[in-house]
Amino acid sequence: MANVLAMGRRRSMDLAPAAEPNVIPFIDVLLVLLIIFMVTAPKPTVDLRLELPSGHSVVPVDIAPTIVDVLPGADGAARFLVDGRELSLDALSAELLRKISGQDAVLTREDILAEGRVFVRADLDIGYAHVVAAIDQLQHDGFEKVSVFAQAAED
Repeated sequence: MANVLAMGRRRSMDLAPAAEPNVIPFIDVLLVLLIIFMVTAPKPTVDLRLELPSGHSVVPVDIAPTIVDVLPGADGAARFLVDGRELSLDALSAELLRKISGQDAVLTREDILAEGRVFVRADLDIGYAHVVAAIDQLQHDGFEKVSVFAQAAED
């Protein structure tokens, strides 16, 4: 009979509740929450444009930027000036090519179009459509680095 009592005690000790917490459901919940946060997290909306150097041509870096002024003209038309010389929108690219190639005779047309920086500076009284027209024309003619020249507004 003592054997039976000892065996009963042993079984009750084997069936005793475990004192260790079960963390598997907790880990499952954490993984589900992690997946939900990863799916619903906002994606970055800022794209960075990198201009990596190409290995096929060596272009001097001392090409001075050229500024194209867009000023109001008669009857709401725009006037385009390069170094104080008034030009039509169609003649703008040819004048810029001539001006930039005058800086260095070694520059090819492709180098000028790829590396020549052109800034479009507009008067505050000029319509935005004229500025966009100048930028579009320059980009259409092959200039890759066309930017808007920004200045602080006067108080």
